[in-house]
Amino acid sequence: MNPVVSPSSSLPHRADSITRPAAPPRLIRSLRQAYATLDAAAGSLPTFSLTLEDGTTHVLGEGAPAFEIFIHDRAGLAALTSLDETRVCEAILAGSIDVEGEMLTVLRLRPLFSDRHPLRALWHKFLHALVFGQARSDRKWIAQHYDETADFYELFLDSRRAYSHGIFEDDGEPLEVAILRKLDFALAAVEARPGQRILDIGAGWGTMTEHAGQAGVRVTSLTISEPSEDYVNALIEAQGLPCRVLNEHFLEYRAEEPYDAIVNLGVTEHLPDYGATLAQYERLLKPGGRVYLDACASPTKFPFSSFTYRYVFPGNATPLCLHDYLAEVAKTPLEVLAVHNDRRSYELTCRHWAERLEASRDAIVQRWGKSVFRRFQLYLWGCVDVFSRGVFGAYRVILQKPLVAP
Repeated sequence: MNPVVSPSSSLPHRADSITRPAAPPRLIRSLRQAYATLDAAAGSLPTFSLTLEDGTTHVLGEGAPAFEIFIHDRAGLAALTSLDETRVCEAILAGSIDVEGEMLTVLRLRPLFSDRHPLRALWHKFLHALVFGQARSDRKWIAQHYDETADFYELFLDSRRAYSHGIFEDDGEPLEVAILRKLDFALAAVEARPGQRILDIGAGWGTMTEHAGQAGVRVTSLTISEPSEDYVNALIEAQGLPCRVLNEHFLEYRAEEPYDAIVNLGVTEHLPDYGATLAQYERLLKPGGRVYLDACASPTKFPFSSFTYRYVFPGNATPLCLHDYLAEVAKTPLEVLAVHNDRRSYELTCRHWAERLEASRDAIVQRWGKSVFRRFQLYLWGCVDVFSRGVFGAYRVILQKPLVAP
């Protein structure tokens, strides 16, 4: 994702002001061509300004700039000139480029940038897991994302620390209300009752462990993150919950006895082998047992940006491709009970996260540094953008294992 864009200073049909030496010709030519093409295709674009290292400022558009771009050094200039999404994002992380303004307005110019890194994509999405194995690769990748501990995520997640979307019935609802509704929906979907054994795929920061455990459900939560394991163990001990957390990969897990139900909050994206995942569901469920899952989605596999794969979720994670997933379900005895479209709810969830992150900017920068803040700022506002434009979707899916084998 890339919320950075810059103007050309000499488009003939735009008002601009240059009071000092002209910007490097290559940058001007690149920006003029790219911006003019985008302007013609998209119609009205926001006015913004670009300030170069030498202090030269260029304004593109009419009226006051909606946001400002500052290039501080040669690395920032080279990144912007390339019009490469990942290079520009890396320049932002390094402080070579700064953006000041409302991020969603900046993101309206996102199509200006390219994202062509085929060799890197081939390695991360296909070859790494093939060479080193999916489970081993996932442990490395998850550790990279969870380098920041729970108290970092608590600054922008809801009070239950859910790192998956809520269910909003009204756009103005608090995030906590939407998250609670989703947790209750998930338990109702699998017909959870006190004393039943439920498998929670991806313990996270103990959201489902705590919520279901407080209702008397015996939850086994799987994680491959040591910080997550330690956090959830402490939560279980402190509250005396009838639960446990295991440091095991879902695809390698072997249970002593089948479970009454399985809950998967936002982990399907990290299980791109649909056939293997569904086979594991069937193996771990009792007859009549249900699976609840939710995930962000896309019409095709592997649509995450190169920046996301490199700096946010390394590996071969992919949004749920619903038609491919249901085609794999059709090859199993599992029955589809329901599918719900949650695109708007995911958009609203990410907006809440992004706004809370912004509100905690000073605390994050002071403890974790500007680069960490900027990484999550790009990630979260980029998510709001793709959901709001319908590039990504989201679904809840409920499956059931037949009572009698077919």
